[in-house]
Amino acid sequence: MQKVSLYFENGLYLEAKSFGAEGTAVGEIVFNTSMTGYQEIVTDPSYAGQFVTFTMPEIGNVGCNAQDMESKGAYCKGIIVREYQPRYSNFRAEESLDTLLKRENVLGITAIDTRFLTKMLRSEGAMMMVASTEVHDKAELKKILSESPRIEEINYIEQVSTKEPYVHTEARYNAQTFEYEKPQTSKKIIALDFGIKRNILNELTHAGMEVTVVPNSMSAEEIIAKFDAKEIDGVFLSNGPGDPLILKEEQEKIKQLIAHKIPLFGICLGHQLLSISHGYDTYKLKFGHHGGNHPVKNSVTGAVEITAQNHNYNVPENITEVAEVTHVNLFDNTIEGLKYKDEPVMSVQHHPEASPGPHESAYIFSEFAKML
Repeated sequence: MQKVSLYFENGLYLEAKSFGAEGTAVGEIVFNTSMTGYQEIVTDPSYAGQFVTFTMPEIGNVGCNAQDMESKGAYCKGIIVREYQPRYSNFRAEESLDTLLKRENVLGITAIDTRFLTKMLRSEGAMMMVASTEVHDKAELKKILSESPRIEEINYIEQVSTKEPYVHTEARYNAQTFEYEKPQTSKKIIALDFGIKRNILNELTHAGMEVTVVPNSMSAEEIIAKFDAKEIDGVFLSNGPGDPLILKEEQEKIKQLIAHKIPLFGICLGHQLLSISHGYDTYKLKFGHHGGNHPVKNSVTGAVEITAQNHNYNVPENITEVAEVTHVNLFDNTIEGLKYKDEPVMSVQHHPEASPGPHESAYIFSEFAKML
């Protein structure tokens, strides 16, 4: 392992050890409290432009495999772990995390106090940082960081969205056969890909929907034509990275779909874009929600669900003027789910597909199928 230098926008300079890719990267640092599932987190396109600090102290011990990829690659800038374990041991493992990071050009940072970093982010909030295995001068790193665009200035969905439409052909993973099941579908939907996770698609097909994944650039007119011709029954708006307020084209597209009364379901970024498209701008949380252990109360049933979360932005409280709150985060009472009034539109901020995380919210996919 070679030296890697880190500089944060609050002026902190640290040195650590590196694994994975070499080079220099700039991004926003966040922390994730999940105990398992580091491969799914690394390959979740929603982390594009970010460094992920794992609060789980040891990472790498179960290796990586093709089945657990949440996308075709890894889009985060880097991962920060207390201790990286290069010697993996799991019967499903095919390669090390180090090998995956090298192939995807993602920095790995270890031998660092992740508890200190987590407490710093909890106190000061998510911030920009630069990490480098090439540059170790504090002043030079500060210059690189100051001259780099901030995460809210970059449209990352153009990098992570599919370039060509495709039909998803897998359903849930079967822990007995160690294979993904084949779906049985009765409805057809389009999934607008802003950085969609594989397991979201698996859950949609498991709930009985044939899913055609399309690029984020697909026009509203084309989608409306397919709906009017009864080629599709609804539209799914996916998760994805970055600040939703800069996605002007997507907002206009969704406004047209809403006006046409097309059934819509959004998760995470899709949830946020639906809010903005109704005229209610999102705001940034101090350090976001990232982890697999966040309690959310179902406002309809009163049940408390332990959920998977990954977001830095949230919808405003006054959205209750046009929507009913279906889910609330019990950590900070922020809105986690909405059903819009007099519209076939629903959305959730958390991740009911988990991967990684608990499966207590998976019923939400069936609710969308029933709405169709």
